[in-house]
Amino acid sequence: MNAPRAKSWRLRTRTLEFGRLPLLMGIVNVTPDSFSDGGKFLDADAAVAQSLKLLDEGADILDIGGESTRPYATPISADEEMARVMPVIEAVRRGGSEAVISIDTSKASVAQAAIESGAEIINDITGLVSDPAMMEVARSSQAGVCAMHMQGNPQTMQDNPFYDDVVDEIFAYLCERRDALLVGDIARERICLDPGIGFGKTHEHNATLMANCWRFHDLGCPLLIGHSCKGFIGKLIGDKTADRTAGTIGGSLALARQGVQILRVHDVAAVKQALLLFEACGGLV
Repeated sequence: MNAPRAKSWRLRTRTLEFGRLPLLMGIVNVTPDSFSDGGKFLDADAAVAQSLKLLDEGADILDIGGESTRPYATPISADEEMARVMPVIEAVRRGGSEAVISIDTSKASVAQAAIESGAEIINDITGLVSDPAMMEVARSSQAGVCAMHMQGNPQTMQDNPFYDDVVDEIFAYLCERRDALLVGDIARERICLDPGIGFGKTHEHNATLMANCWRFHDLGCPLLIGHSCKGFIGKLIGDKTADRTAGTIGGSLALARQGVQILRVHDVAAVKQALLLFEACGGLV
């Protein structure tokens, strides 16, 4: 891999530095209906306990979200979303944790409230497009931002996703979003990009993107990949009902070898252990 690779990501109050191994973003879904763990952490106390568990397992970032974005999920109001996530963010901070917190939202009011309570990152699956106020929240807060690609929205994205060339088209989209953020006075050092595995893609599209993530380094921003436990893993291993942890680990090793900077995962401990052995045994080039 000869493409340039971003070495850091500037957040609201700190900078993340990237080494040879990816940083791990632990997923905290404070929802009743997320595809992998929906309902397990809807209770605030359970979500806080899960957050602390992920940190203990080695998570570098907590990604806390209150609205499911699985295919055909029902949208919720900003008030309901805030009622789910704010107690979790506030409790993690009250406990004295200095963890990097990311708010997984496409609503500017939710992002603003989360930032005021200590979040450092806005992780927006709509690429900071769906809410016109999100760009200003990102600019004024100086938070790190992650802009993702999605074809359609969660209610339509899996109806019939189509691309002439999935890698080229998503590269072009992320290039456009990067440039729009720059025009919006968000510094390049604060921008992270995500090709959106599972968001408006077939299983074949997802596999192609996973194999070609190295190409997105040419965008000059850190890359975040959220492949954990998604349906294409069941398709590739030939068992849609199987536990997808092992498949997630396999994908994580492939992404690490391509220099991807951040992996968004459910099982931090398993992925971290696999990455450490992968590096120790010469898996990185």
